[in-house]
Amino acid sequence: MRHVSTGALFRAAVAEGSDVGRRVQAYLERGDLVPDDIVAAIVRHEVLAAVRDTGGYLLDGYPRTLAQAHAFDAVLKQQHIGLDRVVFVVVGDERIVQRMSGRWSCPTCKATYHLVNNPPKRPGVCDEDGTALFQRPDDKEETVRERLRQYHQNTVDLIPYYKAQGILRDVNGEGGIEEVYGRIERVLDR
Repeated sequence: MRHVSTGALFRAAVAEGSDVGRRVQAYLERGDLVPDDIVAAIVRHEVLAAVRDTGGYLLDGYPRTLAQAHAFDAVLKQQHIGLDRVVFVVVGDERIVQRMSGRWSCPTCKATYHLVNNPPKRPGVCDEDGTALFQRPDDKEETVRERLRQYHQNTVDLIPYYKAQGILRDVNGEGGIEEVYGRIERVLDR
């Protein structure tokens, strides 16, 4: 199955410098949600390609609103594609701020580091290629806090929506990377 990450798709569109990429960049830099019509078009294309190429998909970062969930359900129904599980990684807000605002990336090889959980051997420098690390605008603390505010305003409504369908699975997101990954893997394997 293919991992379809809206964040990665957005960053790729921005890097391409396309019209869509420029529109997406403005929203990301402010910490705002990208409008539904833009997200839906990008996700629809990628999910259909994933199903065609691999037979499955793992969607990351979408849907973020009930309107997006309803639109995605319509696409899935039209294409006769199922949605087996929705994984809700449960983590407190302050832990989310700590994790995301500590994230730094290499612009060259795309390696990702965390100041506490996965620090580079030399501060500010990529272990792989020696390039200076940078922090994406959407990982800055003020942007993360704005995204959390929007989550509580919009996205939290998805929990009862998917719970009512019987496909929501809660996963404790506290702990180390491998520990949380193992929990998610077990939920997906069931």
